[in-house]
Amino acid sequence: MLRTFFRVIFLMTMALSAGAVVKLRAQANPVHQKTEAPLRVALAGLVHGHASGFFDQFHRRTDLRIVGIAEANRQLAAQFQKKYSLDPGIFYTDLEEMLKATHPQAVLAYTNTYDHRRVVEICARYGVPVMMEKPLAVSLEDARAIEKAAHEGKIQVLVNYETTWYRSNQAAYDLVHENAIGDIRKIVVHDGHNGPKEIGVGPEFLAWLTDPKLDGGGALFDFGCYGADLATWLMDGRRPDSVTAVTQQIKPEIYPRVDDEATIILTYPHAQAIVQASWNWPFSRKDMEVYGQKGYVITVGPGAVRLRLPDKEETSADAKPLPKTNEDSLSYLRAVLLDGLKPEGQSSLETNVIVTEILDAARQSAATGKTVLLAKR
Repeated sequence: MLRTFFRVIFLMTMALSAGAVVKLRAQANPVHQKTEAPLRVALAGLVHGHASGFFDQFHRRTDLRIVGIAEANRQLAAQFQKKYSLDPGIFYTDLEEMLKATHPQAVLAYTNTYDHRRVVEICARYGVPVMMEKPLAVSLEDARAIEKAAHEGKIQVLVNYETTWYRSNQAAYDLVHENAIGDIRKIVVHDGHNGPKEIGVGPEFLAWLTDPKLDGGGALFDFGCYGADLATWLMDGRRPDSVTAVTQQIKPEIYPRVDDEATIILTYPHAQAIVQASWNWPFSRKDMEVYGQKGYVITVGPGAVRLRLPDKEETSADAKPLPKTNEDSLSYLRAVLLDGLKPEGQSSLETNVIVTEILDAARQSAATGKTVLLAKR
């Protein structure tokens, strides 16, 4: 107890000093000596808007090599080939054909969410790991099928969230797990923007984002997944006891088939999480508040936090840098596949099966107007 007390005093003093950097113990696992050979990756699909972000990042990296791209839409494939000056010979219309021809070390999935199950089931048959864009799946049934295929194929399945690589989120996690703010009592997560059409996403992206079958929902799945992921991570992988959700169509003339506003409430034995997901906010935001028994931490963008500890005024501080392996999704993928890093937390398959269970229950709750109790395991 005395050791914990002095640790908390140390954190308080550090946070209160002018311009202090939040110096919290890194949660990264020890890894083997880093392998420098380029990771041979292939892409499954190009309809996800984040595919462009991958290519923008790829051109600045020497640790990756694209060996194949599977995209059935020839016009879309041609657009990417021209825009990024890609070799036409790496394009295929069929995922399985591409895997047989190129033998990648990993597949990056930029399909719609509904196709994640198909991608993993095919890749599992060939022993190829998969990293996909969030969320994992459109239903708990698909999430469990993905989990089954991954185990049978002995492959890694990782889920990429932008917020996983935020220094501020790691700082909040560290403060919680150093017991600086006491046991968690409430988590509030805000994720959203003013709408996919309003921000000008590509037509191929907008088409499936607004399709309830292909996306699972609207803002509920598109942005609700962030909060479900962060809450599950902060709660050390514990499933909530209940899920209650309310969704709305504030702009039915733009999004007639899916929700554009969602709020999810998760209950735990001694805590509550509120997930606010929106396509109606005037500005984009991704931040969270974590309230403990004796203090709170609020993230401010990707790199800073606001902190209040017992008997002290609120202070602001920059979060410490993340380990190199956790700076972005591709560095993390390399570390897992080549350097022996064990997947945990936000990107892990185990966490994201729970995330999908939460989203599936939230969709059911919103449709019925009733709280959904999650079955005990």
